[in-house]
Amino acid sequence: MHLRRLAVSILTGLLLAASALSGAARAEGDADPVWSTRQWQSSTPEEQGMDSGALARLVNFGAAHSLDSLLIARHGRIVLDAYYAPYTPEIPHLFNSVTKAVTGTLVAMLLKDKVLDSLDRHMVDFFGDRSIANLDDRKRAITIQTMLDMTSGMAWTEGVEGGRPESLIEWGRSPDAIQFILDRPMAKPPGETFYYNTGNPQLLAAIVNKLTGVSARDYAVTKLFRPLGIAAPYWHSIGPGLTQGGGGLLLAPRDAAKIGLLYLHDGEWEGQRLLSSGWVDRIRHATTEMHTSFDPSLHYANFFWVMPKQQAFMAVGDRCQLIMIFPALDIVTVVTARNYCSFGRMADDVSGAVKSDTALPVNSAGGNQLAAALRDSATEKPSAVGAAPETAAAISGKTWRFPANGLNLRVLTLYLTDPSPRYELETTPDSARPVVRLAGPIGLDGTYRLGQPTPLGVMALKGTWQTAETFAIDLRLVGGDTDRRWLLTFDGGKARLSGKDRFGQDVQVDAEAQGGQ
Repeated sequence: MHLRRLAVSILTGLLLAASALSGAARAEGDADPVWSTRQWQSSTPEEQGMDSGALARLVNFGAAHSLDSLLIARHGRIVLDAYYAPYTPEIPHLFNSVTKAVTGTLVAMLLKDKVLDSLDRHMVDFFGDRSIANLDDRKRAITIQTMLDMTSGMAWTEGVEGGRPESLIEWGRSPDAIQFILDRPMAKPPGETFYYNTGNPQLLAAIVNKLTGVSARDYAVTKLFRPLGIAAPYWHSIGPGLTQGGGGLLLAPRDAAKIGLLYLHDGEWEGQRLLSSGWVDRIRHATTEMHTSFDPSLHYANFFWVMPKQQAFMAVGDRCQLIMIFPALDIVTVVTARNYCSFGRMADDVSGAVKSDTALPVNSAGGNQLAAALRDSATEKPSAVGAAPETAAAISGKTWRFPANGLNLRVLTLYLTDPSPRYELETTPDSARPVVRLAGPIGLDGTYRLGQPTPLGVMALKGTWQTAETFAIDLRLVGGDTDRRWLLTFDGGKARLSGKDRFGQDVQVDAEAQGGQ
């Protein structure tokens, strides 16, 4: 995932943090753990030793930083469950590279069940049916563990701290996703250097398939999701029977928190061990250094990031999708968002809200602040709208067909003067995706109108006239991770479409009208 603009504080105190991370999760007092298999229990923050006023400030911070949801559970009970309109809790959210941690979790289950005999097994042993390019002693030495730690040594460019993710782009164009990864040349010996590479979890998802005879997603439904009380989720595939190992999993925040709770309790759930012994402890004692410029003290293990100063470890997805686990505080935090965030700031604010390991006195003022912040977050704030010019009637109902472009928009029709304004569009097909046709409402009053569910979220659009000739469309995949803005400038029978592609590059493309009402 791209990490630029993720400015987190410098993390120190490694020895102290290692000791704290090694401790088992503590429930309140000596009480047995509270499990959420059937449903989560809720509590006031003060009942779990947290300050409502501090959580209210955290909710308000999320509103200003493109969060979709923010959930905090302490001692097995939810103390904060915020949703930012138009996102709502029943819409599954795309968790991006948090998926890697779930793929790793499946490996831990294979190991626990002895379907996989060792993490030292060599990667190439599982792909003897393929002819692998650039096969040398270094590639033969890649193990499952080095893939879990992102130290496989394969040459890969993913734009971790900026720049174009060249390997991901080439991979997306490849007719065989697994072969593309297997054929990468080696840059370093395995186990020597961390480098973020989404090819690693993808190979592991393929290995899960080979060892179990079912896709990683189907294996997860049986072995992970069902025991945790999670309904079978949508999880993207990259081909028949082959689950996307490094992304593409959609979960409700409350379900994502269950995965965090499993890790908080050292891989046990309701008295049963689901993960191999020592799996979580290895994460807590991670020794692989990530060497990130924004925070040189971050460590990594088994597809989890470790923050020593905050005494936390986390599954991380692009644009601030997070499952944070605080073992010493007995806290799980889930964040979904549409923009980059500071991990350190988020972790500090969560831990800073903890005032005691036992219940605090009732805090009426703080409770009122939190209730107000939650109501405010659940209410969409209309953006300013311009008056509709004569151009609106002139272009309404006309179809615009665009040549191939970085916005992947091929056909667009707007019905702006109808009693119920709406749009119709088609996306540009490529080697991996066919044409997608979508239609739905568009809000002209400064608020989004939710339309069709898609594999990447629920389509929601709003639009406004910026000038007499320029119409701005704000597109959000609610439950996805990005916002898009398209500008359409009309000049007679022509239209110019402007926007930014998925890599932030400016795109402009012209089209002519091909029909009308």
